[in-house]
Amino acid sequence: MTPQVTSAAMSATAAVPTGHVLAVAAILIAIGTFGVLLRRNLIFMLMALEVALNGAALAFIGAAARWGTADGQVFVLFIMVMAAAEVAVGLALILQIYRRTSTLDADILDTLQG
Repeated sequence: MTPQVTSAAMSATAAVPTGHVLAVAAILIAIGTFGVLLRRNLIFMLMALEVALNGAALAFIGAAARWGTADGQVFVLFIMVMAAAEVAVGLALILQIYRRTSTLDADILDTLQG
């Protein structure tokens, strides 16, 4: 049995123009990019990277809704899995860095020591 899509659900997705969805996605990607480039705290940099990934996921969803395919949803699932793995590994690395150096400032951590 395939689920039936009601006209209310179709009108809800059609109510937001694709250009607006892509504009919000571009804003999220820009905020994330500037957050990674301008912030010095590693946790804030990780959060900004997540914002940029959410912007990319929103762009895929908007494009998939525009063309009526499920390709964008498949990409969003991949982005969500990649983001979850990135957070797990990133937080583990940040905890190790904090234990060794007692700081999370990226400017102080610019040299690699063996």
